[in-house]
Amino acid sequence: MNGLRAALRVEARKAATARVLQAGAVLLVGGAGVLGASLTAAVEAGNDQVAAKLGQVAATDGWPLMVGTVSQIVAAGALLTFGITLSWVFGREFTDGTVYGLFALPVSRTAQTVAKFTVHFGWSVVAAAALTGLVAVAGLAIGLGGLDDSAATGLGRLFVLCAVSGLVAAPAAWAATLGRGPMAGIATTIGLIVLAQVAVLAFPSGSAWFPIAAPALWALRPDEVTVAQLALIPVFAAGFAALTARAWNRLQLDR
Repeated sequence: MNGLRAALRVEARKAATARVLQAGAVLLVGGAGVLGASLTAAVEAGNDQVAAKLGQVAATDGWPLMVGTVSQIVAAGALLTFGITLSWVFGREFTDGTVYGLFALPVSRTAQTVAKFTVHFGWSVVAAAALTGLVAVAGLAIGLGGLDDSAATGLGRLFVLCAVSGLVAAPAAWAATLGRGPMAGIATTIGLIVLAQVAVLAFPSGSAWFPIAAPALWALRPDEVTVAQLALIPVFAAGFAALTARAWNRLQLDR
């Protein structure tokens, strides 16, 4: 693929200095970690109002309560965050007017698209690692005790849920390209979150077949999600990445 290595270097530099990505990571990691610790401490202290809002997770205690609470927050929060940032990664080229320069580069637009997706997913993995680490520290700080095998497994699922949300957000890039700006991608992301909620409520027994709902269901109820259902997630992401690459290759700047 023509110029992929160069495109990766450029996109990595953009990501390293992008305030949108930095702010997104801080809000996701700090918000989910602090809110999760606060809600867990409230339930442990006997706050029935908070317990009622958390649903079945409130029936647990200790690390399962902490991880389950944060997972509920991350299920929607990570998809929203990554959808916004991915919309910016693609849409900013239009709003900033830099898309015209991209056409003049000796790098294929397919390579540019792959580089953007690759760097953004790498950033989502870093954010997921930071979130998982913060949750572990916060759990220790509020007195949940040492990390046993069950707690470590739960934290591992939380990490995967957060990182994989970066893949599920792929339609935002396609929408931002077609809409020639971030707002179309952000609107699509909100639609994905709503669609996931509707799928879980309308098809409780089969909602794991929806790639946008499967990561959260697996993180909260791993025994109810199959390997085949999880395998649809990368297929879903790759499909929208391909649609995005096709849209970039067909761009006409005079329209």
